[in-house]
Formats: sequence, structure tokens, C-alpha cells
Amino acid sequence: MWLYVAAALLGLFLLRRWHRERQTVPRLSEKHVLITGCDSGFGNLLARQLDARGLRVLAACLTEAGAAQLRAATSNRLQTVLLDVTSSKSIADVTAWVRERVGDRGRTGLTPCCHPVVTPPAFLPFAAAQARLAQGFGTAPAHPISSPGLWGLVNNAGIAIPTAPNEWLTKEDFVKVLDVNLVGLVEVTLSLLPLVRRARGRVVNVASVMGHVSCFGGGYCISKYGVEAFSDSLRRELRPFGVQVSIIEPGGFQTGMIDPAPLVDGFVRLWQRLPAEAQAAYGRRYLDKYAESTTLLHRLSSSRLSLVTDAMTHALLSRCPRSRYAAGWDACLIFLPLSYCPAWLSDTILGLFLPIPASAVP
Repeated sequence: MWLYVAAALLGLFLLRRWHRERQTVPRLSEKHVLITGCDSGFGNLLARQLDARGLRVLAACLTEAGAAQLRAATSNRLQTVLLDVTSSKSIADVTAWVRERVGDRGRTGLTPCCHPVVTPPAFLPFAAAQARLAQGFGTAPAHPISSPGLWGLVNNAGIAIPTAPNEWLTKEDFVKVLDVNLVGLVEVTLSLLPLVRRARGRVVNVASVMGHVSCFGGGYCISKYGVEAFSDSLRRELRPFGVQVSIIEPGGFQTGMIDPAPLVDGFVRLWQRLPAEAQAAYGRRYLDKYAESTTLLHRLSSSRLSLVTDAMTHALLSRCPRSRYAAGWDACLIFLPLSYCPAWLSDTILGLFLPIPASAVP
């Protein structure tokens, strides 16, 4: 008996959640969304999707070529700007540019609240009564239909190279990735947060399943763990202001970030600068197997980038966005379950796919 009751309650809960998540926010044509990293990949596709839905997209690209290509594929509503997330000056310039676009006009679109209208007292002369009504006598103060500011900020810009076994890398190699994926993301968010807070809008940060399971060395996984932590604290701090913060956790997708050619070239360059002792410890075979695993990863990755951009769109436009979105079959079926396993088990499973150094202890 209780089992049936529990099943019914669970079904009702899931049905209610499904219904709430299908409802979208109104007046999309009035909402501005800034997306970083729009030259290609997820950011480029998301910009085109949101533009097709009538939003006012502010697309931040790293190169003028990427910006021009995006403008050619979208409507004249979409505007582009060049942004280097590792440059504080570039971030400040873009923040000023965004502020001009979204405007500091104060709240727009007023509508009276639902309190009943109170008529002027009967003892007032008719002319005076009309004047008091014209001034809004006896009515509750007008409330805004929508707030000014930036409705959505999507922190999508990111890099993965250099990636290699940690011992092959220098501090500068780690900093190069962390500056883009984590420090740049934090600075962009802090710069634009007042505009997002004013709109009671959305912050969408692109992390990764590698923010749950660190499968390879370098700054990429470290940065994504950092994005998870920053987003969690930000979500709790901004909830009282009506701002929603969502984390996107993609699995493997065929974007330029995991293109095997530059990754393998990077492995070779890092290998060549290693001391002879380190090369002997790992062995040339280790390098070859590492390169082969990169090619296999790209082959197994999904080409359906819309799985990620649809999650981003939901986080921006749903009345009830989720805190986290896992995108891709590998994220849902492999990496997230693996992140809950004991360390010895996850280490054993991942160790089956890693190359073995020449000097490995038997």
C-alpha cells in the first residue's frame, strides 16, 4: 500500500517538475544575453539559436574573423564584440559596451499591482477628485513588468591546451589554461554581475564532467573543478536577489577543443623539452599511446552540439532552471556515476585506459 502511495507521489512530483520546466520566461525580444567564446563550438551555436528565438544576443568573440562569420549567419539583432578574457582592460571595455547596449534607463514597462484601487473621498469636489485620480491617488505604486540590465551571462570561453601528464608541464602551462577557464570567467562575472542582478537574470557557467572526475593532467580539469566551486558559492549568494546560476557539464563533444591534431602536436612539443631522465622514465611508447587515446576520444565524442546548447537555452529561458545540466551520454552514464565511486574503484577503471610508463613498478 505505502509503496503505491510513494510511487504516486513520486509520479506527481516528476509531472509537476516537467510542467514547471517547460514554462519559459516572457518577452524574449526584450532580453539581452552576453555569450563569451562565440568564434566556434558551443558559443557560436548558442548565439545562433538564441538569435533565431528573437533575443538580443551580444556575442563576444576572440577574433574579428569569428565575429564576422557569426554576423553573416544571424540577424541584425545580434551584435558582436571582441573579448580577451585574460585581459582586464578588454573585460572593462566590454562591460562598458554592454552597459551601453542594455541601458541604464531605470525599470521599463510599468503595470499596477493587484491591490484594489481606492476612489477619492466623496467630499472632494469633482474636479479635485479627477485631479487626484490623474495623480494616481488611492492606487498601489506601479511595479515593473521587466527589469533593465543584462538578462543572461553565459561564460563559455575556454581552452584545453596544453594538456599532458602533469610532470611534463610547467607552472606557466597551468596558468595559461587557468587564466582563460577560471580566472577570466570569474573576472567577467564580477564585472557584469551588477547588470545581471538588476535584471534578476541568469548566469550560466560552462564547466565539464572533468570537474567531477579528473582524467588527465594539466590545467583543464583543475579549472573546471574551480568553475564548479565558484558557481556553487555564487548561486547561494545570488538566490536572495532573484538571480539564478546554472552549471553546464558537457561530456565529450567534437569541438575544436578536442581536435586531435593540435593536441598531439602539443604532446610532441612537451615531450621534446623533457629532460632525458624523464623521457627514459616514461618511454616513447607512452607518448604514442597518449596520442592514440586522444584520437579515440575524439572519435567517441558526440557531434550533436545542440545537446549542450539546448541545456544552456533552458537555463536561460526556463522559469525554473536547474542548478546543473549534464549533457551527453558519457556524462550521464559514465563520468557522473564514476564520480560517486570510491577512489580505489575509479582509479582502477580509469587506469585501464591510461598508458603505462616504461619505468612502471610491477
